[in-house]
Amino acid sequence: MIDWDTLLAFAALSFVVIAIPGPSVLFIVGRALQHGRREALLSVVGNAGGFVVFAVLVAVGVGAIIAASAVAFTVLKMAGGLYLIYLGVQAVRHRREGLDVLAADALAAPAVSSRRVLAESFVVGVTNPKTLVFVAAVLPQFVEPAAGPAWAQILLLGLVFTVIAIVCDGTYALAASGARRWFARSPRRIASVRAAGGAMMAALGVALIASRRVA
Repeated sequence: MIDWDTLLAFAALSFVVIAIPGPSVLFIVGRALQHGRREALLSVVGNAGGFVVFAVLVAVGVGAIIAASAVAFTVLKMAGGLYLIYLGVQAVRHRREGLDVLAADALAAPAVSSRRVLAESFVVGVTNPKTLVFVAAVLPQFVEPAAGPAWAQILLLGLVFTVIAIVCDGTYALAASGARRWFARSPRRIASVRAAGGAMMAALGVALIASRRVA
C-alpha cells in the first residue's frame, strides 16, 4: 500500500497539472458554450475515461512503449487533433439549429444523446498525447517497490488522478455553462457562443497537431 505522504504528494502534483487549463479544459469549456451544463458534465466524465485507459496501459507497460515511440505518439496526436477539428466544424455548421423557437427556450442546443456525448469526449480524452506522456512519465516515479505490485499502485494513482480531473474539469464546466445563460436573451448571441465553442475546439485541434512533442 502506498503511504499517505506519497499519495498526497502525487495528488498535489496532479492538481497543479490538471488545474492549469489545457486541451481537456478547453474542450470541455467549448462543449459548455456550445450545448450547456449537461453535455459539459458528461464530457468531463467521458474525457476522464481516457485517463483510466492511460493508467491501465501504463500499468501493463503498453503506455511506456507508446510514449517512447515517435511514430505512435505522432499518430495519436494527429488522430486527436483531427477529431477535435471535426467536432469544431460540425458545431459551427449547426450553430443555428433550434433557434427558431422563443428566445426563452433558445438556449437549449439540439438534443444530443448521452451516449454520443460520452463517446465523443472519451475519444478526445484517449487521444490526448500530453496526458499519456504525463501518466507514463510521472506515475511510475511514485511507485514504491515495498508497497506491493507496481501495476496495482499505478492503477491507484491513476484513479486519484482521474478523481481530481473530474472535480477540476467539472468546476470549469459549471462555470462556463453558467456564464452561457447570459446569452439566453438573444438567439443571435446563442448562435455566436455556439460558434465560439466550436471554433475553440477546432483551434485546439490545430494547435494539438502543430505542437511539438513534450518529453
